[in-house]
Amino acid sequence: MRYEGIVYRPPSEARSLIVQLTVGCAHNRCTFCTMYKDKVFRIRSREEIFQDFKDAASAYGGAVKRIFLADGDALVIKTAVLSDILKYAKKCFPEAERISAYGTPLDVLRKTESELIQLRKDGLKLVYMGAESGNQTVLEHICKGVTKDQIIEAGQKLKRCGIGVSVTLISGLGGKELLKEHAVDCAALISAVKPDYTGFLTLMLDDEAPITEQIKSGALTLLKPEDILEEMRLFLRHVDSEGTVFRSNHASNYIVLKGTLNKDIPYMLRYLDEIEEEGRFRPERFRAL
Repeated sequence: MRYEGIVYRPPSEARSLIVQLTVGCAHNRCTFCTMYKDKVFRIRSREEIFQDFKDAASAYGGAVKRIFLADGDALVIKTAVLSDILKYAKKCFPEAERISAYGTPLDVLRKTESELIQLRKDGLKLVYMGAESGNQTVLEHICKGVTKDQIIEAGQKLKRCGIGVSVTLISGLGGKELLKEHAVDCAALISAVKPDYTGFLTLMLDDEAPITEQIKSGALTLLKPEDILEEMRLFLRHVDSEGTVFRSNHASNYIVLKGTLNKDIPYMLRYLDEIEEEGRFRPERFRAL
């Protein structure tokens, strides 16, 4: 197996075989992110990718149950090529239960529904979309390069095509200035998409991230743990997405919260009350990206 640079994956893919289809992220301009700044984006050759799958099959065989296609946006690859890769992955690992990948909303929208259905038939079961926010102003501030309506459209399109959807949001991204708007509009986005999974990370300072300059200049006020709790409370009170698995248990989170929408919302709101009363937030020294 060959990897270029640091390889990132969702927390739920911790035990997955990770194969790089692309190196880096094609967009790579989000102001909060430094994940792929050390890489020049490129799509790896079919030969390199196939060799990695072949080597992994020899090394791990039937032990592989899940496969994650890295780096930032495997769906940017042309459908015919991606289809061949998925078929080869299934050939190498016939016992694999799931193949998943990151996918940007624009990458999803560029593919036709027939293309997405074909990819699903070839083994693509889940796409992770980093929405970050449902608020248009926040999306513009972070240079996301996509609108809230496009994010919703992409999520709904994946669902229509039978591909699972996991949407990631970031607590604190609107700062103190847009706390309510960010929370309520994130809830509206999830309510519109009704993804299989949704998870919150929490914004952390990284000196190399452009958003740090906004915080230092006072244009964006970083939220305190108590503010994050209020933001989460607003989200839960406004969201309507029956059956969505909800998680706020990333290493960056001040608050560890999990449940299933909508049935566990009353429990999660009560749990937030307990955290607030006891001041039981994750200590800063234990938070990590």
